[in-house]
Amino acid sequence: FNSLNHDMTLPEFKFIWYMEYSHRMWGRLVGLAYLLPAAYFWRKGWLSRPLKGCVLALCGLVCFQGLLGWYMVKSGLEEKPDSYDIPRVSQYRLAAHLGSALVLYSASLWTGLSLLLPRHKLPETHQFIRLRQYAHGTTALIFLTALSGAFVAGLDAGLVYNSFPKMGERWIPDDLLAFSPILKNVFENPTTVQFDHRILGIASVTAVTALYLFSRKIPLPHRTRVAVTSLLAVACVQ
Repeated sequence: FNSLNHDMTLPEFKFIWYMEYSHRMWGRLVGLAYLLPAAYFWRKGWLSRPLKGCVLALCGLVCFQGLLGWYMVKSGLEEKPDSYDIPRVSQYRLAAHLGSALVLYSASLWTGLSLLLPRHKLPETHQFIRLRQYAHGTTALIFLTALSGAFVAGLDAGLVYNSFPKMGERWIPDDLLAFSPILKNVFENPTTVQFDHRILGIASVTAVTALYLFSRKIPLPHRTRVAVTSLLAVACVQ
């Protein structure tokens, strides 16, 4: 308020305060949803030895996620005397917070589905191995694309160019490598960050489409077929 938003009213402040407060309370509720049942099931002896390892890892990730959230918010409250920019949290910490959340969500979903659905006994043919490897590669690409989105959000890079497929009047902007050293552009230049996110997004959709087309040539179980088709549908919507 003192540095930038002099005209902010009390109701406007309450709105952003409650947004943050609700996010924190929801995060703590999620933490309890992991820790309390885990402690109960553990005490009852319902967890196998491998599952105990999974439960410990998930509960540890939940606690780590909360710690990362505090560390991220802290960066937005630090005084920066050498900077006259809009106050914002560190894009590095924001990406770490989002990445940790994605890992936690994916690991939780994988663990839950592994318990609910029996694993298919599929022949280890060359095609199946290739499909699995390609699926893992596509997963990594999507994860990287999501992390690049955190850098876009952290730097407000989405406000730099609002045209597509070109950025302004050019396919490749003039200020793509304006910072020195060059590697700094990837993480701190809003133009480069938005450009990378666009390229990664297009690459992700292309990879998902190729995965779908490749899967059509292989006799897959119904559940796997539904998963691959759903992946393509969600990629298109995204």
